[in-house]
Amino acid sequence: MKDLTAEEMSGNTVKILRVALSSTSEPEVLDFIQQAKATKPLVIFTPNPEFLVAAQEDSHFLANLNQADINIPDGFGLVLAGKILGLPVKERIKGADLVEKLLSIGEIEKWEVGIAGARRGDPKESKILFERLSQKYPNVEFINLDDSRFTVHDSRFGIVFACHGMIKQENWILENKDKIKARVFMGVGGSLDFLTGFAKRAPVRIRKVGFEWLWRGLQKPGHWKRVYAAVIVFPLLVIKEKIRNSLFVNR
Repeated sequence: MKDLTAEEMSGNTVKILRVALSSTSEPEVLDFIQQAKATKPLVIFTPNPEFLVAAQEDSHFLANLNQADINIPDGFGLVLAGKILGLPVKERIKGADLVEKLLSIGEIEKWEVGIAGARRGDPKESKILFERLSQKYPNVEFINLDDSRFTVHDSRFGIVFACHGMIKQENWILENKDKIKARVFMGVGGSLDFLTGFAKRAPVRIRKVGFEWLWRGLQKPGHWKRVYAAVIVFPLLVIKEKIRNSLFVNR
């Protein structure tokens, strides 16, 4: 396979609520990550509807999101929004699934993987997470970038995962992508928690119909504020944009 440019790989880039999203597929993203060169790090963010809502009120976050090489649409609501707005969002790409497949590739190719923000910085839980990852992927060398013993000058990673959560992880990546040597930087939120048993994903059937938001709300009542942003505020903003676009066209 020939080396691809970001534009060739991602196909069309569409803007929803001023955030550029890559209309691509999971196999294309996986191929592109494997081809990424060490000379210029590839930055991947995983926005969902909640991200786009937050970006409307935070201009710095909006600007950060639009600095990514690839913004994978990690949310069923983004695909629906594309249909409402007449924009070609090819498919939803689940960030957690992508992370799992990347680590399976890393297991074969014996990657070094850097992780920042694991378990939101809790030392005891981070230690358990790293132990479980090492058991699951014994050929991958996992490095805790939050460990005081980590030295930037010694780093050379296949991929770096930032797990701080929305806004903080994107800030961290953009601040560190030119300091830490890695082919790929990716914001993954709590994806590693699913792989290590700290969190339980929704059953496959629920995921397929796009009802993970309901599952999260039932599992953690504290998530209802985030659910509200994703399933109430986001659709209203999309409808507002649809109306605005229609008025502009009819002028």
